[in-house]
Amino acid sequence: MKRIFDVVVSLLALLVLFPIFLAVGVAVAVKLGSPVFFKQVRPGLYGEPFEILKFRTMTDARDENGALLPEDIRLTDFGKWLRSTSLDELPELINVLKGDMSLVGPRPLLMEYLPLYNDFQKQRMDVLPGITGWAQVNGRNAIVWDKKFEYDIWYVKNRSFFLDLKILFLTMTKVFKREGIGHENENIMPKFKGNKTD
Repeated sequence: MKRIFDVVVSLLALLVLFPIFLAVGVAVAVKLGSPVFFKQVRPGLYGEPFEILKFRTMTDARDENGALLPEDIRLTDFGKWLRSTSLDELPELINVLKGDMSLVGPRPLLMEYLPLYNDFQKQRMDVLPGITGWAQVNGRNAIVWDKKFEYDIWYVKNRSFFLDLKILFLTMTKVFKREGIGHENENIMPKFKGNKTD
């Protein structure tokens, strides 16, 4: 039932939001150049890698040695706006259609974090990652890592169709009201560095 819901809703959303999808793509091409999409390998169900799609929000600015500058320098005001409105996440609907992601689930983090998880945190990999999740409607990037993992595991253990509907409703409410998003400290999430104790 969850998979059918994911496919139907993501397909309808892509059709309805196509004008916005196209407009954002053109704006990214004009303001940030090519490529329009940001692609990165992330861990999916049980840690299996997949390529996530987002609209690009950062430049490719490099130092004199050719190394990319820090993310907080490469993230433009336009990119911050895309993130604060969650418009950069629209291409992830394609990931949902492909079966890499679900509409609701723990957010897919970085591959480099996998060996850093303790046994409790590894449980977040037992379900498909989502575009939005319980942690996102309870603070997004404003909460510390331990709390984020607690919310993720709570979702894994309590997931249901009606909980997914609740999370989707809360997500839309927060996006429209711009609650808890768009603040300076939420644009770049500090990297997870592991646990002091397991």
